Amino acid sequence: MAALALAGCGQSAPEPEAQETAVPEDLASDPLPDLGDIEVIGTPMEERVATLGVINKRNNISRDIEMTPGETRRVDDVVVRLSACERTAPWESPSETGAFVQVFVNEERDPQEDPNFLRVFSGWLFKNSPSLNVVEHPIYDVWVKDCAMSFPEEETEAEADAA
Repeated sequence: MAALALAGCGQSAPEPEAQETAVPEDLASDPLPDLGDIEVIGTPMEERVATLGVINKRNNISRDIEMTPGETRRVDDVVVRLSACERTAPWESPSETGAFVQVFVNEERDPQEDPNFLRVFSGWLFKNSPSLNVVEHPIYDVWVKDCAMSFPEEETEAEADAA
């Protein structure tokens, strides 16, 4: 274990910029959890768009990815699956934005070997309270930046402003 920690201290060539690649079939085909017959107020779940931040702490390359619930994305050795995103209604206080995500990381470092994706996180992440639930991984971090959705009251106000 100590040898592994010391090996990480050595300098190496900078890693290339993060690129999105194909999601492994076994991760893309897993069924998403059934959220049941939950009454939805505002934008239907399938029309919401979450913005998530992903960072590689080794090379300090971060990127924003926009996803809709049910979508799975691969960025380098990380696969992120979004099941849901929510934000509190404008009339509720305190305001909060959250997303239910699963994060898988390829732990196989040899490019000659098939990737071995292990789930390192599954749960809700919160924008304004990131310490409530954290993706604990030494190289990668994932966090919620936004959940684009609207509520009936907002839609009525937008129509009144446009008139």
